[in-house]
Amino acid sequence: MNKHTHHIIIVGAIVLMGTACRSVNNRTPIDREALVNRHTVKVQAFDSLASLSVGNGEFAFTVDATGLQTFPALYEQGVPLGTQAQWGWHSFPNVEGYKPEETWKNYNYHGHEEPYAVQFNEKGRQQAAANYFRENPHRLHLGMIGLDITLPNGLKALPSDLSDINQQLDLWNGRIESSFRVGENTVAVQTMCMPDEDRLSAKVTSALFHMDQLTVKLQFPYPTGKHADHACDWTKPERHQTSLLSLEPGMAWLKRQLDAETYYICVTWEGEALFVQKGAHDFRLLPQGDELAFSCRFQAEQPDLTAKKETATYKAATTFDTDKALVADWWQSFWKRGGAVDFSACTDERAPELERRVVLSQYLMAIQCAGTYPPQETGLTYNSWYGKFHLEMHWWHGVHFALWGRPDLLERSLGWYQTALPKAKAIAQRQGWQGARWMKMTDPSATEAPSKVGSFLIWQQPHFIYMAELMYRANPDTAVLNRYKDLVFETATFMADYVDYEEIEDRYVLKGAIPAQETLKASETVNPPFELSYWHYALSVAQAWRQRLGMPKNLEWEIILDKLSPLAHENGLYLAAETATDTYLDTRFTSDHMAVLGAVGILPSSRLVRTDIMTNTLNWIWDNWNWGKTWGWDYPMTAMNAARLGHPDKAVGALLMDKRTNTYLVNGHNYQDGRLRLYLPGNGGLLTAVAMMCAGWDGSEGDAPGFPKDGTWNVKWEGLQPMP
Repeated sequence: MNKHTHHIIIVGAIVLMGTACRSVNNRTPIDREALVNRHTVKVQAFDSLASLSVGNGEFAFTVDATGLQTFPALYEQGVPLGTQAQWGWHSFPNVEGYKPEETWKNYNYHGHEEPYAVQFNEKGRQQAAANYFRENPHRLHLGMIGLDITLPNGLKALPSDLSDINQQLDLWNGRIESSFRVGENTVAVQTMCMPDEDRLSAKVTSALFHMDQLTVKLQFPYPTGKHADHACDWTKPERHQTSLLSLEPGMAWLKRQLDAETYYICVTWEGEALFVQKGAHDFRLLPQGDELAFSCRFQAEQPDLTAKKETATYKAATTFDTDKALVADWWQSFWKRGGAVDFSACTDERAPELERRVVLSQYLMAIQCAGTYPPQETGLTYNSWYGKFHLEMHWWHGVHFALWGRPDLLERSLGWYQTALPKAKAIAQRQGWQGARWMKMTDPSATEAPSKVGSFLIWQQPHFIYMAELMYRANPDTAVLNRYKDLVFETATFMADYVDYEEIEDRYVLKGAIPAQETLKASETVNPPFELSYWHYALSVAQAWRQRLGMPKNLEWEIILDKLSPLAHENGLYLAAETATDTYLDTRFTSDHMAVLGAVGILPSSRLVRTDIMTNTLNWIWDNWNWGKTWGWDYPMTAMNAARLGHPDKAVGALLMDKRTNTYLVNGHNYQDGRLRLYLPGNGGLLTAVAMMCAGWDGSEGDAPGFPKDGTWNVKWEGLQPMP
């Protein structure tokens, strides 16, 4: 059973549960097909920020206006044309023999030496080692699959030579349909990704085929290993190999060798076609008629090319029409199960845009962030931070799946934590702590990436407890508790050990960490408000898990919960940290994330927080924050805070605030800046906030408590779960 088949079985098991998801007032069911089809994405010109993707959570393929990856250079500084899979990673050879311990540097924040994996300013072996482990491994671009278009004069076609571009992303059926003209001739392309394997399926129709002006090209790059880019280095053909392992009618197998990494591509096609090698990493597919249906399957496993009978069976089963029906069935099932929100009866002029963002974000998160590992911030489209994933962002990428009645899509990535547990425990042990300390920036191997900031963050620590609790709320069964209990308890053990007791004040404090608002320093920061509140929430949940399993409460945890410091405030406003007494005078404290709002919003209120002071803080931030220095998830965080505090007007206003980092492109991606042209934590945060504003939270009252009750927001929703 492969990993995709396993996922489909899980999906099937959860479909029935989706019918029990919370809904309101026995309303007429939402017409989900009409809802989704209102937001079919349409593209009629080459636009570097309007590329479209197909995918399944494990694999994604991004195309330009031709429906394939024909003009990648045009999109390099926009939303690049990526082909990425969860398993696709590469490391440059470690010729100098660097070791992770060479990246460690001691700090003393709690009365003992704590070795952290950091970047070094001073040149030398330590800096080189830190750079190596920061850059390696990095995610691979698995191959560029596009059209090679030649004009009648023999010149290669440019984007300007194409006219009558008409492209649409059919969300309901999960495919991209594209057409354009080259002179008097039309080219039509259909593009899909299979739901159960890492395979692109496409059909191209044009008279240009038999005019020798059109072929399908498959080209393979070497990785760049850069911090944020398209991951394609075309200048080093000698550093990698692409071999034709097998060629027979209708099928070819390619082998890719990049240093120590190997993967394989199975290319199949229908009918008569030529498959030829044009260069070291350049192959062409040319049909003998006006139509070419083909597929490309990528895999890390070596194929058994001796199994001729199985090969023939596979070829017979993978016709384009069969693929098309399977993809449509999967996507229609996706849209029909779980949650839906319909804004069509709202009279606020902003409602259609909010509905568009919600629908497109569901699609993007399903294809980019529902895989085996926590996703990178740019998903499976292009590399950011070398393709590594950030565990503090996993909450933003994944929590919405559970709230939208699709907990199986969150569960896919939770198993990785079990694999990573030994390394998380090793980090805690070397720093003098019990339990497991989850790293910030990492990869499937759970190797901690050195960082000047990330290694000192702690707000990723409680995330696993929060997500495990959502899995239990979705299915309150002892089997769920047993599946995740070790991870929950090891996480909580570190959290309890990490706090410091101050005998004079008879209280516990958090110190020696960079908070979510990354403009603060670890050496100066005591009691950041979001982290304090998260420690209280997560330890409380861990206690509840002990009781559900018939275990007594942990007395140490209970004492910490009773004596954890309340949030610090001055002049009726909460501070960025207890030590940040000039919070409202220093722009260092009024830029980046307004993390204080997460203390009530992301989290339920607790004894640490006073509602009146938090309301004052929200109002001050609303009027005075440096919104030009925010990130995409800051807007939904603000919305969740405003909703819990009874200010639904601000909740809606935050989600639709007209700021650069709250921009949503035509393809649904949350644009940040020239480096992060897409930012999936923003999309995930939007879905989380909208679910909460509709279904409410534990203890909330009334329908859609996060939306104004002035008659302009008649929101219809179903299948959503309340937040804790």
